[in-house]
Amino acid sequence: MTSAPRPPQPPTSLSPSRASDFMQCPLLYRFRVIDRLPEKPSEAATRGTLVHAVLERLFDDPAVERTAPKARALIPGQWNRLLESKPELTELFPDDAEGERLTRWLGEAERLVERWFSLEDPARLEPAERELFVETELESGLRLRGVIDRIDVAPTGEVRIVDYKTGKAPRPEYAEGALFQMKFYALVVWRLRKVVPKRLQLVYLGSGDVLTYDPVEADLERVERKLLALWEAIREATESGEWRPRPTKLCGWCDHRALCPEFGGTPPVYPLSVRPARAAGDAQGRMAPRAEAGQPVALEGP
Repeated sequence: MTSAPRPPQPPTSLSPSRASDFMQCPLLYRFRVIDRLPEKPSEAATRGTLVHAVLERLFDDPAVERTAPKARALIPGQWNRLLESKPELTELFPDDAEGERLTRWLGEAERLVERWFSLEDPARLEPAERELFVETELESGLRLRGVIDRIDVAPTGEVRIVDYKTGKAPRPEYAEGALFQMKFYALVVWRLRKVVPKRLQLVYLGSGDVLTYDPVEADLERVERKLLALWEAIREATESGEWRPRPTKLCGWCDHRALCPEFGGTPPVYPLSVRPARAAGDAQGRMAPRAEAGQPVALEGP
């Protein structure tokens, strides 16, 4: 028996992906978090999930057995597990009776897995955590949560946070945006373990690059302030019901264009109650200086 869908509720926590959604387009955030509109599975995202699963499972084996052939051999089994947990993934390859598209797609996953071995040596790694769910509540009451691909801890106690990316490394001018997710995780780990991670490491399997950053407390304090401002903007939009679309070149890949006013669509009826707008000078209950709903929130700054 299928359970009834959970009624729409105001957001109660923030993750790196949802924070990025709001900064990219507040209306997209609303569609995903409040309306919870379905989205079609994508080949790229599903391939990323598959590759992550393979790299996680490889560490179940003894160090000497963590080889590229062994990793490739894990792909079919992990793909079957994904299909069992998400039958809708069969929609990825319609009209593929001969399985040619699926074969090419799995071959691309194999190449990404193989490239990892040119960037890191799993035989010399013993992760402290893999696919770790983390959650913490800041003093402000904002709850942060997410899943970290890998945490390494040196014998001397230094912590390294590692994230696998199946795409290509960004150009230098966009590196800060790529590090946002990692700084988010570093902040959560710092609040949970009282230790600032020594290194943040992004492993780009699509281009064969490794991007690293060594944070300090001041970095994470800035990230916390920006997240509080971002959460205030989300709260303002939730209470007012004003979720402004922000058109960019990414709109071409959005599943919800038909509902977006920028493309002549009409969003669903807002499912939450709307409160009267606050007076401009009313700062009661604010966690940070007001950020206008739907306006960009900078990641870095003084």
